[in-house]
Amino acid sequence: MQDLKIVFMGTPDFATESLKALLNAGANVVGVVTAPDKPAGRGRKLTPPPVKQFAAEKGLKVLQPEKLKAPDFLEELANLKADLQVVVAFRMLPEVVWNMPCKGTFNLHASLLPEYRGAAPINWAVINGESKTGVTTFFLKHEIDTGDIIFQEEVAISSEDTAGTVHDKLMVKGAELVVKTVEAVSKDEVTPIPQPEKELKPAPKIFKNDCRIDWQQSAENIYNKIRGLSPYPAAWTELSTPEEKNKSVKILLTEKARSKNLKPGEIFCDEKKQILAGTADEDLVINELQVAGKKRMKTEDFLRGHSISEGSYFV
Repeated sequence: MQDLKIVFMGTPDFATESLKALLNAGANVVGVVTAPDKPAGRGRKLTPPPVKQFAAEKGLKVLQPEKLKAPDFLEELANLKADLQVVVAFRMLPEVVWNMPCKGTFNLHASLLPEYRGAAPINWAVINGESKTGVTTFFLKHEIDTGDIIFQEEVAISSEDTAGTVHDKLMVKGAELVVKTVEAVSKDEVTPIPQPEKELKPAPKIFKNDCRIDWQQSAENIYNKIRGLSPYPAAWTELSTPEEKNKSVKILLTEKARSKNLKPGEIFCDEKKQILAGTADEDLVINELQVAGKKRMKTEDFLRGHSISEGSYFV
């Protein structure tokens, strides 16, 4: 593996784990490509992405192109003379970039391809109530997430998992698979397999309206949606009370309840520890929530500072 010159491309923590694993395995990473620094926090201070922070600590060369077809970037990338490029949680690459190394460019995707192609595979797998997902390495080609598969590893999804916990499982499993893939490429022991063509479950980008809870749906569907969007971007609803205007509330954690036969969206609150919400069939216990502009809180803590009067409901 040390004979291969590798350029790593990625941006968030999910990618950092793979870069760390490659370095720990002795890979020769000659450069790292990541997103430009962005304003963050209340002060809107320019903040480097996690991959850049880690790469800088390790003394790696870092490139942060605004445009991936910019001549200056392409020249700098070519000068690294990479044999292989590894892509984890990065943006779509133009052919001039992914076709540059002699041994190609492979991507790590957080699903068992061809299922859940797209921007949000972890969220959609949990939202759809899947009992398993996984990670896939594949060689890039023109159509996004359609390249020939190198390796796959399955990961179980429990009924209590959230998108956050599944993300962390896949982050670790994916890092292991990236190392395995690089080792196989370095030994010319890769036999890529074309992805089967069949009716697929997609994983498109998630927008705010996709996150709104429809209390007319079943408890199972709502429960899966909430955990599939937790902690980010978070399922939300509006709390309507007799005393004030509707306020936006994120629902982050729930569990099934013994039914009190509440109507969809109807709320039962004991004013101390418990909030229940009605759905199309069973009720749900709200365990964690977040009012707009406030911190995420357990229901018991929320009720210390807020009251939910009789006649309140979620819409």
